[in-house]
Amino acid sequence: MSGQKWVRDSLRQVQAQLDGQVSHTTIGRLLREMGYGLKANRKQLTGTPHPDREVQFKYIEQQIQRFQQAGWPIISVDSKKKELIGNYQNAGQRWCLEADPVNVHDFASDALGRAAPYGIYDLQHHQGTVFVGQSADTPQFAVEAIVAWWKTIGQPLFPEAPQLLILADAGGSNGCRPRLWKQQLQEQLADPFGLAVTVCHYPTGASKWNPIEHRLFGPISINWAGVPLRTFETMLALIRGTSNSTGLQVDAFLVEQCYPKGIKVSDADMALLSLERHSICPNWNYTFRPRSLCPAPT
Repeated sequence: MSGQKWVRDSLRQVQAQLDGQVSHTTIGRLLREMGYGLKANRKQLTGTPHPDREVQFKYIEQQIQRFQQAGWPIISVDSKKKELIGNYQNAGQRWCLEADPVNVHDFASDALGRAAPYGIYDLQHHQGTVFVGQSADTPQFAVEAIVAWWKTIGQPLFPEAPQLLILADAGGSNGCRPRLWKQQLQEQLADPFGLAVTVCHYPTGASKWNPIEHRLFGPISINWAGVPLRTFETMLALIRGTSNSTGLQVDAFLVEQCYPKGIKVSDADMALLSLERHSICPNWNYTFRPRSLCPAPT
């Protein structure tokens, strides 16, 4: 046999190269007997893990246990994939008499808009809240969604809680790098509500371990599988109708405000924040203290 392994040929092409001496069905059977099969690429390799990966996972678990024992709120947050709103194909299948006809091409110019869902999952009560934005997924949008959740849902559930734990990915609008994310948490959440806000980020490349991914976003994707998201109202209804055998409850709200990109936060503004970095993985773990409760600088 030559160096060619036939892996890019179809069974009929292999049959032709063998001058038709063996049928393509026989070739397929022989390949399967030898352990070969048609396989797609599998996304499995995450690259070289961060040296502090395991340390951060253990620290996050310690923080979760500390907040659970104290009865303080813990939320997992993240942005879900943006969706075009219109008569477009939505991945998945559903039971129906006939398949819905949808547009052949996903041209953004034909869409009613682009939805930017931002999710908040309450670990203590197994409840999810999704704020569907219609503009950019920015740190300002992310923080205002958390503030809206705290006002309407979180504070009534935890009226005496002095602290809040936020679990987030290391990148995106709520990543560990954006300065605007930190400034907004201080000014919009910690200061107005007298709340100490602790943020713990999952290591780079470990976003699938963020609880919101499989406890909220997974069930939502299953619930709207195969249903075209023709309007924002349809999307909101499908999110609100999401549930599972563990008793998940989900609410959804439409956000009409437009959030601009590219807002900068200066070094002087950062210096004004009451930002306390933890001793363990300080870039991933930090707490904002309400400035009204902090001693005045000398």
